[in-house]
Amino acid sequence: MSEQTCWLPRHPKSPRNARQELRSFLLLHPSAEPLLPIGELLLSELVTNAVTHTRTPRDRLIFVRLQLPSPTTLRIEVHDADSEKPSLRPASLTSECGRGLLLVQELASAWGCCPRRGGIGKFIWCHITVPTAEAAA
Repeated sequence: MSEQTCWLPRHPKSPRNARQELRSFLLLHPSAEPLLPIGELLLSELVTNAVTHTRTPRDRLIFVRLQLPSPTTLRIEVHDADSEKPSLRPASLTSECGRGLLLVQELASAWGCCPRRGGIGKFIWCHITVPTAEAAA
């Protein structure tokens, strides 16, 4: 299994930096390129949530783990120091935020939230899988 990790500050530019990490990771695995568009979107949403909704001091970092358990599956983990689990909430038609986890639920093949080792914080993970017909092409 191939893996890449990085630490990011809780800063508005961190989602962009996370996407750059994902692109550099998948560049090493050309067969996984079809995972990039949805991977960028979901990674961006999860890092944005960690930046904007985490109730911890600003100096706490966000840990990102990217893994390819197979050439057709990308696993994304976003770790933060807040132990409160996220919840899906309906967003109003006029709301400008609140749809990130809905996107994760709809576009990921699986996702969840787990406590971190040591008892501080949590991580949200998702799997993105290339449909088998596209993987065979």
